[in-house]
Amino acid sequence: MQFTTVSFLLFAAVVLLGYFLLPKKLRWVFLLGANLFFYLWAGVQYLGFILLTALSTYVAGLLMDKNFQKQDAFLAANKQTLSREEKKEYKAKVKTKNRVIMAACLTVNFAVLAVCKFCLAEPFSTMAQGGSLSFLTLGLPLGISFYMFQSMGYVVDIYRTTDKAEKNPLKLLLFVSYFPQLIQGPISKHSELAPQLTAGKGFDGKAFSFGLQRLLWGFFKKLVIADRIAAAVIALRGPEFTGVGFFLLTVAYAIQIYGDFTGGIDMAVGLSQALGITLPENFVRPFFSKNIAEYWRRWHISLGEWMKSYIFYPISVSSPMLKLSKKARGKLGNFGKRLPVYVASVATWAMTGIWHGITPNFLLWGMMNCFVIVVSEELNPLYEKFHNRFGLKDRKWYGIFEILRMFVLMNLIRIVDLFPKVEDYFSRMGSLFTTFNFNILWDGTMMKLGLTTLDYGILAVGIVVMFAVSLYQEKKGSIREALWEKPVLRYILVFVLLVVVLLMGSYGIGYNASSFIYNQF
Repeated sequence: MQFTTVSFLLFAAVVLLGYFLLPKKLRWVFLLGANLFFYLWAGVQYLGFILLTALSTYVAGLLMDKNFQKQDAFLAANKQTLSREEKKEYKAKVKTKNRVIMAACLTVNFAVLAVCKFCLAEPFSTMAQGGSLSFLTLGLPLGISFYMFQSMGYVVDIYRTTDKAEKNPLKLLLFVSYFPQLIQGPISKHSELAPQLTAGKGFDGKAFSFGLQRLLWGFFKKLVIADRIAAAVIALRGPEFTGVGFFLLTVAYAIQIYGDFTGGIDMAVGLSQALGITLPENFVRPFFSKNIAEYWRRWHISLGEWMKSYIFYPISVSSPMLKLSKKARGKLGNFGKRLPVYVASVATWAMTGIWHGITPNFLLWGMMNCFVIVVSEELNPLYEKFHNRFGLKDRKWYGIFEILRMFVLMNLIRIVDLFPKVEDYFSRMGSLFTTFNFNILWDGTMMKLGLTTLDYGILAVGIVVMFAVSLYQEKKGSIREALWEKPVLRYILVFVLLVVVLLMGSYGIGYNASSFIYNQF
């Protein structure tokens, strides 16, 4: 059941109505039932995966928490008799036990995730069709990458003692399976989300209104923009589109994936807000970024935070990295001092690429992002001298140039998603410098991409509206807050947006409302 289907809208209406009609103490039970119904809709064969994650996470959390409780009780009872070294030794033993439990849980779950992703890759996905490997067609269970990372973060947080283990297995299952997040996130922390899921907040008219407005805005971005431009993206992927055609593909894909991914997140966050549940923001107007580091602080924020907390920091401050830093500092100076950070960055971006897919193009995507970030960091002192020398930072035109530069750069990196064979990607990239076929912009080629003149007009207006809203948010803050004080204008705009979605959403032949790009991850 996908967000852009009529069945989901009916389901969401029932959830909202039932949730607020029930007594507060029963709401979390109702929400758990809704989660399981939503998940079973995707196929009963996938239920075992999420139950395995929930059960292994629950058991690991309880065991680690029990060890910590025993530790606290033992140390309190023997406070006067144990020396400082004995206390330290005892804590180290407990930590080792919990590390084994944590490692076992992580290994089991990530092994399942790896197998599922591996089964989707060629040549195995083709081999599986109707043959002896037909069990491989099970494919990637709904939301496994998102609920797996969210659950494993919970396990690590218990090990780090930054969170407490949930004693009620059903409440933990509620956290693991929260349905608005299953399709494409965002990835939440247990300590932030779980208390909200079981609190059963009272009805808040403003939050309910804001949530439905954001839900509608997500439909606009997904159906009116992303799904409409998808036809052009498919056409431009053809081998005949090189040079300017390839550049157009990078721009069209950027618009599609932004509308698709942020639209889905808007739906998840909006529906949750209507329920009185706050999910973390996953995007903060990334196309206004002026450098790649800023871009990744604004794009897919929850995944970036997860990678930083559970991959980057543990590696960068580990004993081997500290030893490497000490040795490299004497030979390589400041670069040697930063070397552990760069090693951790490579590992983090490799993991990020593999999370998106195990084909070579996704690993290349991760390494390209890592390379640009590391090089930019190393050259930052030169950038600062250059900017200060010519006073560029104070000039508005230069800020616009930086934004456009970053937009083009990220488009050229992002487009590797569409080329599983990396040699095809580099061939197309090379055509940018050898093929100057600007004539395709006016010789009728643009009318052969599956879009009509009306489609181009709707896309142009839709993109302008989306940009205007983002610009307002960037400069002045929440547009919903501004409209809250102007109810008549708010009702008119919401009604117009609803009509636009209903009349101009992409519902043509071949339309598939379930095709969120990030479903595959």
